[in-house]
Amino acid sequence: MIRHYLLLCLAIYLAPALPAQVDTVRLPGTEVSFTMVPLEGGVHTIEGKEVMLSPFAISSHEVTHEAYRVFQVRDNDTPLAANADWDADGWARPSPPYLDLTYGMGTRGGYPQVNTTQQAALRYCEWLYEKTGRFFRLPTEAEWEYACLAGEEPDPADLPDLAWLLENGEETYHKTGEKMPNAWGLYDMLGNVSEWTLDEYYDDYADRTGDGQDPWMRPDGKHSRTVRGGSFDTPTAEAGCRAREKSSPRWQARDPQIPKSIWWNVDSAFLGFRLVSPKKQPSSEEVRTFFAESIVD
Repeated sequence: MIRHYLLLCLAIYLAPALPAQVDTVRLPGTEVSFTMVPLEGGVHTIEGKEVMLSPFAISSHEVTHEAYRVFQVRDNDTPLAANADWDADGWARPSPPYLDLTYGMGTRGGYPQVNTTQQAALRYCEWLYEKTGRFFRLPTEAEWEYACLAGEEPDPADLPDLAWLLENGEETYHKTGEKMPNAWGLYDMLGNVSEWTLDEYYDDYADRTGDGQDPWMRPDGKHSRTVRGGSFDTPTAEAGCRAREKSSPRWQARDPQIPKSIWWNVDSAFLGFRLVSPKKQPSSEEVRTFFAESIVD
């Protein structure tokens, strides 16, 4: 315990300063909430190339099953307040999964939402905007990496304290926030479950960042997208904030539906997501344009 405390104090001392205030977002009419941590942005170096990131907030934890379920189920199945206006009939909801996509590893009580496609994660963000009036999305690769590093790559010797990985993960994901946070108060950036980013995957990512201002590799197809962070199935030797993985059609290989589900990946119980909200909120027209460009069937 003392070692944990000393490691956290050292990380906070070495990392760039953060605003003390965090933002708690509660889903209207429910007891479900999540915490957004504001980051100042600024210069970030990717493979030797500098990019500039605008200020943004990122969720302190991976999106949980409880937070996603409010979106997934119909109003009469959800403990909402009597005056909550959710317009259930006017919104596309995830289809019921046709098998237990948690494979017995747990859902309620703080477990991460898994087995969702990137499109499903973005539809959740779109729905959040309609219900809260605040724009949420997935992090870009650059934002995710910047947030994970929190000033510097974690020492491999500290990873058992920071992350559920192959050597300590017991071949399953765990409740979010059980390990130590990084220096910026973000939990499970490494390990537990991998996380979707917003970007199309390119091997030469750094060379495609253009003028370096808030780079985003806009998608032009369903695959492949960039996944970050590693999971309970990732060896410690391969874990790190700069490690990258691309999505694969194999994650839906056992899906019997034709066409494949836009909501569920049958074989990605190792994959979740977290949220970002830019400090400068876009206009309603910009929000509509964003989701039209980012959600590709």
